[in-house]
Amino acid sequence: MKTTHSIGTVGLIGGGVIGSGWAARCLAHGLNVVAYDPAPNGEAALRAAVDNAWPALARRGLAPGASTARLRFAASVAEVAAAADFIQENAPEREELKRGLLAEIDAASPPHVIIASSSSGLLPTRIQADCRHPERVVIGHPFNPVYLLPLVEIVPGERTSPAAVEEAAAFYRSIGMRPLRVRKEIEGYLSDRLQEALWREALHLVAEGIATTEEIDDAIVYGPGLRYAFMGTCLTFHLAGGEGGMAHMLDQFGPALKLPWTKLVAPELTRELRDRMVEGTEAQAAGWSVKELERWRDSCLIGLLETLEPMRRDTAPQPAAEIPA
Repeated sequence: MKTTHSIGTVGLIGGGVIGSGWAARCLAHGLNVVAYDPAPNGEAALRAAVDNAWPALARRGLAPGASTARLRFAASVAEVAAAADFIQENAPEREELKRGLLAEIDAASPPHVIIASSSSGLLPTRIQADCRHPERVVIGHPFNPVYLLPLVEIVPGERTSPAAVEEAAAFYRSIGMRPLRVRKEIEGYLSDRLQEALWREALHLVAEGIATTEEIDDAIVYGPGLRYAFMGTCLTFHLAGGEGGMAHMLDQFGPALKLPWTKLVAPELTRELRDRMVEGTEAQAAGWSVKELERWRDSCLIGLLETLEPMRRDTAPQPAAEIPA
C-alpha cells in the first residue's frame, strides 16, 4: 500500500460511522490522522470504532508503519485544517451545515489542500459556494464500511478545478480505493440513485403486503446480488440477450418497460438510448463472446458460492469469535 508523497496527514471533520471508517482506512495505509468531532464522546467513539475495524484491516494487510497510535484528536475544526495535507468532511447531510462548515475549513487551511465532502447526495456547487477557494472542493462519497469497500464517487462542482479532481482521485487510489468520477453534477450521484430505486420499490412491496423484508433481501442475496458483485447491471442484461447481447435483450424485452412491474416510470427507449446501452455493454465485454462471458460468469458465481456458503449465518450459525478467518 503506497500513499501520495505529499499527503502524510489526513484531516477528518466528523468521526461518526463514515468519519471513523475513513480514519481506519487511512491509518491502515500508514498515514497520520487528525480528527475533530463536536460530540461530547467524540474521541472515545472514534477510537472505539477504529479499534473495532482493525482486525479486519489486519486480515486485509497493513502498510508498513500502520498503527492506531497515529490517530490524534483535535480540539477544533481550525486545528485539523491547519495540520492536514488532505481534508475529508463527514458532517450530517444538511446543506446549510455543510456549506458553512466547508467555508470554515476553507478559511483555516492552506489553499493547495484538497477539501472533500463525504456527502451522499448534495450538489457540490451549492456547498462550495461560500468558500474562498472553491476550486479545491470536491465530493468524495464513500460507501460503508469505508475501510473495506473501495468505491468512492468524485463529484466536482461548477467551480472545482480539474486538477483538484485528479489530485483527489490519486489520493484515493493511494489508499486502495476505486475512484469513480461522476460526469455531470446530479443529486444522489450514481450509486445512491441506483440503490434508491431498489429501496423505493422494496418499500412499496412491504407496504402492500407483497413481501417481508427478509424475502426482499433474499430476492437479492440469492439471485441478482451474486451477479452484481462482479458484473453490475448492464453487463448482466447483456448476457440476458444470449448471442445477440444487449441489442437482442432490448429489442425483445424493451416493451416490458411499459408494464407495471415497478412503481418507477421508465425512460422512453429511444434509438439513441438503445444504441448507448448496446455500445456500452459491448465495450465492457472487451471483445469476449457471450459464451466466453458466460464461462467467466459461471466461474465467478461458483467461487462466490463456495466462499459465501460456509459464512451464511442462516446455515452455519456460530458465535462471532468462531467465524473462520
